Amino acid sequence: MTTPPPLTDRIALLRNRARAAAFGPALFLHEDAAAEIEERLNEVNRRFTAPAVVTGFAGPWAKILPQAKIVPDDELLDLAPGAHDLVIHALALHWANDPVGQLVQCRRALAPDGLMLAVMFGGQTLAELRSVLADAEARLTGGLSPRVLPMGEIRDLGGLLQRAGFALPVADMAARPVSYRDLGQLMADLRAMGEANALAARRRTPTPRALFAKAGQLYGEAFGDGMGRITASFEMIYLTGWAPHESQQKPLRPGSATHSLAAVLAAIPTRKD
Repeated sequence: MTTPPPLTDRIALLRNRARAAAFGPALFLHEDAAAEIEERLNEVNRRFTAPAVVTGFAGPWAKILPQAKIVPDDELLDLAPGAHDLVIHALALHWANDPVGQLVQCRRALAPDGLMLAVMFGGQTLAELRSVLADAEARLTGGLSPRVLPMGEIRDLGGLLQRAGFALPVADMAARPVSYRDLGQLMADLRAMGEANALAARRRTPTPRALFAKAGQLYGEAFGDGMGRITASFEMIYLTGWAPHESQQKPLRPGSATHSLAAVLAAIPTRKD
């Protein structure tokens, strides 16, 4: 069996993050996600004593979990088996060459009945940018090149939890539209997020200025807000799973029902007008 080529150029990704950190990162989406994760943890009736956070930017996550072990999202995670009761994979899973492998490592790092929470960008993230860049490049050159990272859809990402061996898996989504002055400001923000193009198959030659000029025009025409600004969509997908434990609820065994659906429906009173 041949190994598929990597999606992400890890060296380029780390370089992009280092540049973002050096010039002042724009981590408002990390801060939003951290606040949401903190709220979800508050709803869990449990005190976590050995948390770990997998992330490319530690700052916002260290604020909500100052006692957590901060782990970079390397392909081999620095997590000891069974050492943690909580693992958070924080806005890095979308860059993983092996997302299932990352989740499996998180599960192995959990003690029985430990909790894993992951937040990542989903498939509708930067849909507008993807569209206008492709349209502009096709018009100017007659071809296409990889410029925006392909991201998973929620229906597929939920299945990753089951493949990784988590119990009680849940996937949900929150849309986060962000308003920008123009395409230039959006691109600058993506660089400041460490989310610039790090695709392994990206073009290595400079992009012509005419392409971004055309893309900016198309963006305003198709996705302008009528007040001279444009909107960029960020889809935040949250994945929740538990390390299996005998105390957890189990699905009923097929064929174990004691009443038929027909009998239940027959017992429901019928309204008579």
